[in-house]
Amino acid sequence: MTARLALYWAPELSDPLHDAASAWLGRDAETGADRQQPEISGLDLREAAADPRRYGFHATLKPPFRLANGYAAAADAARALAAGTAPFRLPSLYVADLDGFLALRETEPCPALQAFADSCVTELDAHRAPATTDEIRRRRPERLSAAERQHLERWGYPYVFGKWRFHLTLSRRLSGPEMALLKPQAEAYFASVAAQPRIVRELCLFTQATADAPFLIAERLPLGGGA
Repeated sequence: MTARLALYWAPELSDPLHDAASAWLGRDAETGADRQQPEISGLDLREAAADPRRYGFHATLKPPFRLANGYAAAADAARALAAGTAPFRLPSLYVADLDGFLALRETEPCPALQAFADSCVTELDAHRAPATTDEIRRRRPERLSAAERQHLERWGYPYVFGKWRFHLTLSRRLSGPEMALLKPQAEAYFASVAAQPRIVRELCLFTQATADAPFLIAERLPLGGGA
């Protein structure tokens, strides 16, 4: 099977960040509809945002994995995890250069967010099919630290727990001149919506039907078991 499931955080539909980021990427992961992107001076945003557009606007909690026991069983486990997690405050966000990628990041540490991501990794792992040799190879284990290689072997992904960094990707990896051009325009574009503190009330299940398909939001699971 090539279908994959991912556990992501994405802004609520009523959050202005959902609309602004969907337009920036050129696609709404809730509906799958294309969106008209803002005009960016000196750079083709359609090309620069092509990679994150396929994944949809999100922050990774548990990265995409092939299903070991089918969608229903994994969704039930995610539903139980969400029900047992209390909503929490997410710090305001800012536009960052994250290793050459443009991304929104939190302005201060958030222990509840780290704990939520850790739980997503561990609690859903029984539903993850083991990584194949090719999947491991694509992570370039020879370039990883010893801890990252251990995470890759155990959890199928190197950047979990202490190696995890909350981020909402806005571009492909940019050159220095491209970053200098795009970052201030992104800061201006996201200024009003990124700065708003918000409450994390949902765990989003994103699905990918085939290896080449875009990710879509399949379910939004309320934290704390709320409606």
